[in-house]
Amino acid sequence: MKYETVFILTPVLSDAQMKEAVEKFSTVLADNGATIVNTEMWGLRKLAYPIQKKSTGFYTLIEFNGEPTIVRKLETAFRRDERVLRFLTFRLDKYAAEYAEKRRSLKAGKTETVKETVETEVKEG
Repeated sequence: MKYETVFILTPVLSDAQMKEAVEKFSTVLADNGATIVNTEMWGLRKLAYPIQKKSTGFYTLIEFNGEPTIVRKLETAFRRDERVLRFLTFRLDKYAAEYAEKRRSLKAGKTETVKETVETEVKEG
């Protein structure tokens, strides 16, 4: 089954602490037999409403394939970690999976275009 989880980490973390937390949850998934398809760190964003007196948080998205039992273990890890403000995990149906695939390929295409533009400017400059 294909799943997608988005979680918000507290904004008081350093960059290294944030990456360590994301790595921890990726490890939880990998240790339980999930294959991680994509990880996106969306960065520090404003929350729609304050959570624990905080108005911003580090957003992270992880797409993964695995058994339904993995979701319970992942969410238990989220609940036990005080750095996590909120989380949401959901199963992707075929349409959502197709959309996620298109979104990933568009993002990869934009990254390649930016790299090509920079390389061209460097060569010309």
